[in-house]
Amino acid sequence: MTLASVVLLVRPCLRGDWALASDRLGRGPAASGPHLWLHAASNGELASARGLIEHVLTVRSDMGVLITCNTATAATLARSWGISRLHVRLAPLDLGFINRRMLRRWNIQLHITMESELWPDRVIRCAAAGIPVAIFGARLTKRTARGWARFGGLARKVLGRISYLSAQDSRSLARLRALGLRASAVGPVLDLKASYTPPQDLTPDATLRACFPRAQTWLAASTHPGDEAVVIAAHLAARAVRPGLRLIIAPRHPARGAGIAEALTAAGLKFAQRSRSDAIDKEVLLADTMGEMALWYAVAGTVFIGGTLSDRGGHTPYEPSAFGAALIHGPDVDNFSSAFGRLQRARASICIGNAEELAKALCDLDTTASQAEFGAAARAALMQGDALKKVKADLGHLLTG
Repeated sequence: MTLASVVLLVRPCLRGDWALASDRLGRGPAASGPHLWLHAASNGELASARGLIEHVLTVRSDMGVLITCNTATAATLARSWGISRLHVRLAPLDLGFINRRMLRRWNIQLHITMESELWPDRVIRCAAAGIPVAIFGARLTKRTARGWARFGGLARKVLGRISYLSAQDSRSLARLRALGLRASAVGPVLDLKASYTPPQDLTPDATLRACFPRAQTWLAASTHPGDEAVVIAAHLAARAVRPGLRLIIAPRHPARGAGIAEALTAAGLKFAQRSRSDAIDKEVLLADTMGEMALWYAVAGTVFIGGTLSDRGGHTPYEPSAFGAALIHGPDVDNFSSAFGRLQRARASICIGNAEELAKALCDLDTTASQAEFGAAARAALMQGDALKKVKADLGHLLTG
């Protein structure tokens, strides 16, 4: 860890990025008063924690929240919320003297880490100082569990100091318990992404809705290399049956926009590219920008969830479900296996394996009524309201206990 930390510190110094180096060392200005320290890797984990953050600030009016993230985009997201008593930094290195500095300077009363962000020294230092450590949305894949098992003593030392853990699926919980998590620390199984609420400040304008009518529009969300070829082939086949069909492609990594544009051109599809501010009165919209996904969910009656046709484990079904869209996905859903399991058991989504099956699904979901029926079934299958209430109550006890 020390060697890795040296590399992580040298890089910003060589670039002259002294602000980043300062954050990595746990320096920079610190706010007075008690604080909760919440750490999240990136945008997805942080977004899922927003409800918890707001709950903390309601329960403890005297407490601030320090957020640390691994990425600059996540830090920007947190700052964009404009929440008072919220302080944002890039994550410090997981070294003893830095963690002691963070705990002391920020007067940390509770440390929360999200999903799979388990930093050994940080957990051990908090426990030694009598500061509870909680993990929300905890996730541990089979592969990562095997890695931790090679250091069984360290795993038991770290997990044995966790005060509270809410896993996002039962398989992750079983793996964590096998590695040393105490039974007394176990809270409800809950995927916090289920509590996603569409942003009120990001809604489609009249032009977007007119060019992409909801019943005639489908969205390929968070696509990866290989997904777009299937999406384009399926769209061409479905369009032969549904001439008015409209497509929005939102790649997971917007920098891939140029390559996707070439594929659309080769397929003979007329498209607008969002990053170039093209007029959107085209059959296809290439949404190669960041931070606008809510717009595309809002206008699409049907959503294909990207990353489910390869070995990437798939992306969230919760966000498109929150907009009432009919859901289509491939078989690779390991990242959200519990959620997709509930969808499949309730017959609330359509699983496809190739372009032909995707085209058929698009043709079957050709009316507002059919899309709304699937959308309502998905929302019902993914609801976790009781577990969320219990988790928030438990968090309140950690804050006041």
